[in-house]
Amino acid sequence: MALSDDLARLSARAKQAEDRAAAAKAQARDQLQQTVQEARDSTQQTADKLRAQSEAAAGRADAWADNIQRSWDDHLAQARERIDARKAEHAADRAESDAEDADSYAAYSIDLAYSAIEEAEYAVLDAVLARDDADQAARALAT
Repeated sequence: MALSDDLARLSARAKQAEDRAAAAKAQARDQLQQTVQEARDSTQQTADKLRAQSEAAAGRADAWADNIQRSWDDHLAQARERIDARKAEHAADRAESDAEDADSYAAYSIDLAYSAIEEAEYAVLDAVLARDDADQAARALAT
């Protein structure tokens, strides 16, 4: 799958999360609980898949994935240093390796962002459910 296709998939997923969060406000409680559980399950599946891909990766892509897991700030600093160093290099034999590394990094970043969108969706849906619980408790006290 081309990286541009991955970005399109990411955009579509972000829109889906936005639409589901908006629709959650109008859902019946039982349906909302089911939606929250589905979002939670999907988030876990995506996280497991991402973890497996990270473990299966080789070379620099694996090192980058490990650095992302440990510290996003450290990862950004390393990636920027690598990009700066790559720009200074003009050796043809390094160009292909650098392109593959850049593709691997981009693909992993897209998968990481996708997982973050799913986690955000789950958090929003769970917050809607918590708000519904609070509103019901307040109504029960008022009667």
